[in-house]
Amino acid sequence: MKPGIHPDYREVVFVDVSNNFSFKTRSTINTKETVKWEDGKEYPLSKIETSSESHPFYTGTQKIMDTAGRVEKFRQKFGSKAVAKATGDGVAKTAEKKAAAAETKAAEKPAAKKAAVKKA
Repeated sequence: MKPGIHPDYREVVFVDVSNNFSFKTRSTINTKETVKWEDGKEYPLSKIETSSESHPFYTGTQKIMDTAGRVEKFRQKFGSKAVAKATGDGVAKTAEKKAAAAETKAAEKPAAKKAAVKKA
């Protein structure tokens, strides 16, 4: 290993601030605080918000939202736009608008050519 280019890999104490759970592991994290550990030595301290002791996935207290609630929330947020798109009405209306625009453009071309011929 080249000297001077690698971060300091040392033992660090992590404390979960939500339930005061702490554990010691090795890390390269830079910290300003230190704490005295169970073995009497002083170690760098890093405060974290979630650990395996407080994370819902690991503790089994995971909240599961019902699908119907999500659908209703979506419908309230987007209303008729989402319903039209889901039923395909939005696609049909877009196709109608494109067809009408093409007809208008086609009708304007012969009129523009006649005006150009009259000027010449």
